[in-house]
Amino acid sequence: MPVRVPAAADLEPIERASRDALQSLQLERLRATLTRAYDNVAHYRATFDAHGVHPSDLKTLGDLAKFPFTSKRDLREHYPFGLFAVPREQLARVHASSGTTGKPTVVGYTKHDIEVWANLVARSIRAAGGRPGDMVHVAYGYGLFTGGLGAHYGAERAGCTVVPMSGGQTEKQVQMIVDLRPDIIMITPSYMQVVIEAFYKLGLDPSQTSLKVGIFGAEPWTEAMRRDIEVKAGIDAVDIYGLSELMGPGVASECIESKDGPTIWEDHFYPEIIDPVTGEVLPDGADGELVFTSLTKEAMPIVRYRTRDLTRLLAPTSRAFRRIGKIVGRSDDMLIIRGVNVFPTQIEEIVMQHARLCGQYQLVVTRDGLLDQIEVRCELHHTSDPVPEAETREIADWLRSRIKTLVGITTRVCVLPPDSIERTATGKARRVIDQRNLQPS
Repeated sequence: MPVRVPAAADLEPIERASRDALQSLQLERLRATLTRAYDNVAHYRATFDAHGVHPSDLKTLGDLAKFPFTSKRDLREHYPFGLFAVPREQLARVHASSGTTGKPTVVGYTKHDIEVWANLVARSIRAAGGRPGDMVHVAYGYGLFTGGLGAHYGAERAGCTVVPMSGGQTEKQVQMIVDLRPDIIMITPSYMQVVIEAFYKLGLDPSQTSLKVGIFGAEPWTEAMRRDIEVKAGIDAVDIYGLSELMGPGVASECIESKDGPTIWEDHFYPEIIDPVTGEVLPDGADGELVFTSLTKEAMPIVRYRTRDLTRLLAPTSRAFRRIGKIVGRSDDMLIIRGVNVFPTQIEEIVMQHARLCGQYQLVVTRDGLLDQIEVRCELHHTSDPVPEAETREIADWLRSRIKTLVGITTRVCVLPPDSIERTATGKARRVIDQRNLQPS
């Protein structure tokens, strides 16, 4: 399939700017953000004062390291509107996280913020090869989750026709793709796997649809999963990155001509990589935790927000902006199994290597006495012929051996029939079930 490379005329001037011009704009906008936060948000005024810094201390971009971090805990402690820089009456919209581990984090947007968000998602769609007149099937969830409405407004701003499908109703997803013939799908990668499975179960070939591009986000995914989806669905798969605390989808997005990591829209978000333990700012290319400062948010400016996403900053390629490498995981999702650091994406890479296994997997962590145990549950591909028990054992032995060799931990492996692992209705897969805190010590 030919790559839908955007023409030079499709790029905004800032996407072709020099680094000097970009950094000058960043410094100007960063000063304005710090001033806005200090003057209008009591939390920032208190924390800046406690650290002995003032917005006027920002003389260079490197001076941002003097300012304190913002964490998800700060957002929860000031729930719901305590970090807003405008009166509640000036908000055009609010979104919120699910709040499954505590109070939800509430994020506000002015009308200007919504305009910027739509423009950046439109830029992301153009970077993915989208064109005016394309039909975009949006299968991100609508509602308080930022995915659906963020994709929807951005696709409309890009001049596309939107199918606001939302998540769930998987067989209807298939029907709409077959009947309406969209060009682009915006969806989480794990739910795209579910949709592909539904095509097979209905006796349809997912590689023979009208879809040309998939824009996948909201969860980490590996290059192995990208290749698997591209082959099965017959599309180009690109990565879009975002988080509700900062804006939503469209903070960064891959360019289809290179597919070498999401390009950060640095004219609106200033990135840093820090050591997750010490907080020290690390040089480009070093692995660490991603930190963002908003540069143009009105309703809720955010300063040095710790995303907990583990990655690295990479040099510009297709655009003037730097890129982020694949998100290898989150610092708070990392499992420590008998002294070994384990990320779910490491297991995913290995599972995806076996031709008889589909991309669905789950890690169940338990504790036996003082020792942690991990069970890897995975599934066979849909097939018309049952897989003999002996072959299932061989697959389990192969997977157990590969994990031991490549990751360094001993696991139990359970190879299950198709559809055994619970599917998500709206997107993010539940890859880890940690039962250690549920067991008596």
